[in-house]
Amino acid sequence: MFKTVGEAEEFVTAFLPLMKDISGVDVVICPPASALLATKQALEGSVVALGGQDCFWKNEDAYSGQISPRMLADIGCSYVIIGHSEKRGRLGPRKDPPPAGLLSALADNDESVNAKAKAALAERLTPIVCVGETREERDAEQTEAIVARQVERALAGIDAGQVATLVMAYEPVWAIGAGTPCEPTDAVKVVSIVRQTVARLFGKETGDSVRIQYGGTVKPDNIGGFMEYEQIDGGLVGGASLDPRGFATIVRRAAETIKGKRK
Repeated sequence: MFKTVGEAEEFVTAFLPLMKDISGVDVVICPPASALLATKQALEGSVVALGGQDCFWKNEDAYSGQISPRMLADIGCSYVIIGHSEKRGRLGPRKDPPPAGLLSALADNDESVNAKAKAALAERLTPIVCVGETREERDAEQTEAIVARQVERALAGIDAGQVATLVMAYEPVWAIGAGTPCEPTDAVKVVSIVRQTVARLFGKETGDSVRIQYGGTVKPDNIGGFMEYEQIDGGLVGGASLDPRGFATIVRRAAETIKGKRK
């Protein structure tokens, strides 16, 4: 929930010149819905794609306040984030957490994530489907079970061909906004669980094809550590994406790491 229309336009104006000599990576910006159209217009002629931060599971109906996949596609979006931990009401460390009554209003769950992913795919949007565990779940050694379950339920009823084209994002809820990210060695273990689960459900070829990102306190000084691993295909960047120069540095270092020798 950052960037007014004017601020989004200023961001793109500063960011695009920093992308001119970068290749080998896909770059997507997902501004708030109010700034989508202005951001799309500012991105015209560039290789940077546009995405929404969420969508509804229907294209039309009496659901005030929602934004449909068709609306996102009409604006010019190619991607949409689905099931982000904050949309599920699963918040990382923060100074002023909302009370339980307000937190429950952020009501995405495995069922709604699945419905939204199907609706997005029907409009030829690429879903960025988020999964991840809380600190309590991690401490209880439930990470593998939680993440595998979220993947299974998110992708239920979607065919292998479609799954191969989408993006999964592992975002450890406990690392979001914590200042200290998940260690790359731990992140790659969970990313491997996501990939293995996809392969078990849809076949090895699909498991190999699906792109899996890491998200959770991604910064310019740590992106290289994550991208050293072939299992990790990219970053879902939060707060560090708000500064155009810092975000460009993340993109550049990811691209450079991918071109080098990876583990």
